[in-house]
Amino acid sequence: MAYAGPARALVGALKFHGRLPAAGLMAAQLAATAPPGLLDGATLVPVPADRGRRRARGFDHADRLARALARRTGLPLAQPLRRTGARSRQVGAGRSARLAAAPAAVGLRAAPPATVVLVDDVHTTGATLEACARALRQGGALRVVALAYARTVLG
Repeated sequence: MAYAGPARALVGALKFHGRLPAAGLMAAQLAATAPPGLLDGATLVPVPADRGRRRARGFDHADRLARALARRTGLPLAQPLRRTGARSRQVGAGRSARLAAAPAAVGLRAAPPATVVLVDDVHTTGATLEACARALRQGGALRVVALAYARTVLG
């Protein structure tokens, strides 16, 4: 769905205000709207937050979303990814600023499953998802797709 209005408010409630039950509603919407076959035989893998933001918030929002989706779908969850460095905060940054920023530093902390569905809250430029997918493929994953709750269109 578009990252605007109620979707933006729901993401903000989870990510910035710690309203953890929002992850369940977001997961229900993801499960209901995922393209047919996308989740078949897959393992859910949350996009990892950097350590500083996870510590400041007290949780990893993508992990909460992926766990809620796993409960709803019965799919396994794995956490083979880790952030290897901090990334500058991008909330409010335009497309050119986001694309000019250094890519997310993502590595493996465990061998990835063969079929992965990356789970994140918002797809913006795709740079973070691509960094995660690259690490997973280099680690041996055969199929990597992404599922994000909302998509933003940058100007």
